[in-house]
Amino acid sequence: MNREAVGRRYDAALMQAARERSWAVLHDIRQRMQPGIGEEDAKAVAAEVFAQHGVERLWHPPIIRIGANTTKTYRQRSNPDVRLADNDIYFIDLGLVFDGHEGDVGDTFAIGNAPQHQACAEAARTLFGEVARTWRDDGLSGRALYDFASERAQAMGWRFNHAIKGHRLGDYPHSVHKGGDLGTLEGTPSAGLWVLEIQIAHPTEPYGAFFEDLLIAPRAASLKRSSA
Repeated sequence: MNREAVGRRYDAALMQAARERSWAVLHDIRQRMQPGIGEEDAKAVAAEVFAQHGVERLWHPPIIRIGANTTKTYRQRSNPDVRLADNDIYFIDLGLVFDGHEGDVGDTFAIGNAPQHQACAEAARTLFGEVARTWRDDGLSGRALYDFASERAQAMGWRFNHAIKGHRLGDYPHSVHKGGDLGTLEGTPSAGLWVLEIQIAHPTEPYGAFFEDLLIAPRAASLKRSSA
């Protein structure tokens, strides 16, 4: 099985465009996250933003986690009573399709006076950057990348979520190619096909952070971060 197989309509430029448009959608949703909002309310806001940005379809439902729910994985149910407090943390995880190509992005934000939450969000971004740089510089396998991520998270003082292993993207639907998890890939992942997911949590307190993006060449990687 070729874990990096793509469909006939796959186009690397369209993949990059889907990534950039997905980040624009995420930051538009971010601007609408206000204290008092719940996760279901936030998903309704996200649906409005999707329509405004011309999202073709979703390849996974939006995941928006607030407060203590930020420690949960996408398979775990949120506490429905949680709402965004004045000094709080939340993350947004989107799986969108533009022009038949998939985008998958996620980031964490702190609001108000919450330095500990801000530090957690920044740590997830920093850890993602270190792992992605190791992939570019050293050509590690997917499995080795997640071993490295776990070691670095521990050294940074955060609990690493080992259930999150990254995955394939491609022309929709990527699942037809059965690429599997990045964290089980024995070879070096190719640029523009694999999503690196990072989820960490405070070792004792009920909050965490999430960051994900496509593993891409350095020049393309610099295009996204201006609004983060």
